[in-house]
Amino acid sequence: METERCSSSNGLANLKPPSPKSQPPSMTMKDLKQQQKQQKPPKQYRGVRMRKWGKWVAEIREPNKRSRIWLGSYSTAVAAARAYDTAVFYLRGRSARLNFPDDLEVGILSTAEEKGAEGMSAAMIRKKAAEVGTRVDALISQQKEKHRIKNPDLNQAPSPDSSDVD
Repeated sequence: METERCSSSNGLANLKPPSPKSQPPSMTMKDLKQQQKQQKPPKQYRGVRMRKWGKWVAEIREPNKRSRIWLGSYSTAVAAARAYDTAVFYLRGRSARLNFPDDLEVGILSTAEEKGAEGMSAAMIRKKAAEVGTRVDALISQQKEKHRIKNPDLNQAPSPDSSDVD
């Protein structure tokens, strides 16, 4: 430890603390929380967030109200984002900011233009969004099943058809 002597009126030596470079930095709780926030991945989609246990949920705020419309819980972020897109399009029409602006379905366009935001209740919007999200979730899980490599049973004796001998 570095010490420096300074003269004083009473003859006692004053000790100077070591330089800040030699001390390990101490992290406060505030610093730790800021570091954790910085490590979080950026939000991919509007209206979508991930639960601690891995499920993706979607919700949207009703226009001119403080309440939210719950759009459902999904196994993929894309399904939740599609549910959000459906709901926001029903609420705000063509001026809505969508996650997938190029992928609007023709059925959504015609229904939303006919009824408008005033004609649809929150329950109806929730139902339509949940249908889309569930359909997308099912399609994505089917695609994953097709691409999954099946593990062979290593305990089974080889059959003559699967022999490696030429």
